[in-house]
Amino acid sequence: MLTHPLPDPIAFSIGPLSVHWYGLMYLAAFVQFLVLGRMRARQPHMAAAGWKPENLDDMLFYGVLGVIIGGRLGEVLFYQPGYYLSNPLQIFAVWKGGMSFHGGFIGVLLAMALWARKTGRSTVAVYDFIAPMVPLGYAAGRIGNFINAELPGRPADPSLPWAMIWPNVDAIPRHPSPIYQALVDGLLLFIIVWIYARKQRPPLAVGALFVGGYGVARFCTEYFRTPDYEVHFAGLTISAGQMLSLPMVAFGIVALFITYRRHRA
Repeated sequence: MLTHPLPDPIAFSIGPLSVHWYGLMYLAAFVQFLVLGRMRARQPHMAAAGWKPENLDDMLFYGVLGVIIGGRLGEVLFYQPGYYLSNPLQIFAVWKGGMSFHGGFIGVLLAMALWARKTGRSTVAVYDFIAPMVPLGYAAGRIGNFINAELPGRPADPSLPWAMIWPNVDAIPRHPSPIYQALVDGLLLFIIVWIYARKQRPPLAVGALFVGGYGVARFCTEYFRTPDYEVHFAGLTISAGQMLSLPMVAFGIVALFITYRRHRA
């Protein structure tokens, strides 16, 4: 039976400064955004639309603010409002983990809308440009969750080869759900969206594919993750993550239908 190693969350220290693995995973996410963004800007249809690698540095600054502020506020408002109201100073302790993807997603949408307005670009075009770079950044964040022993999975069959005991939770074999989400919501979704985005697509199609695809992937992988809380809807029990993902699925389907219908017309 595998056991979560519970590694030290601090990767290394320089004097009084401690660098956490969780922070390093976010740094890796931002670096991959720059690398993939430069590759995307050089794709013929992106270059023809006026995208240049030099656009990325300023865009990343806005994106970092959106991810951190939106992700943290999403965690506070969507998942643990009671805890953070009782411990308000913990809101700023982002190095301990606790970042909501859905909150970060909203934060990035707002940040990119501001960047688009500043640069005179179409907001839809900006969303389509950045969509393929998001999933791998998300995967890095989930690896950070795993290192921090956060987001434990639901109980698993002990015969499952990769079932894992999380000593910080209990002695029950569990699914390593952060790894599932890194692979499915992150890596697999990246491959699908990146391949789709290599050719010219109707406006908003790439962004809609990412949004809908993430919603579907997250809804499925939530079945293996211990829910933060569950809600009862139409006779069904769904987790908080699934509830927040359903609007993304609906938007992705509707947006793809509308954008292709307009494109054909």
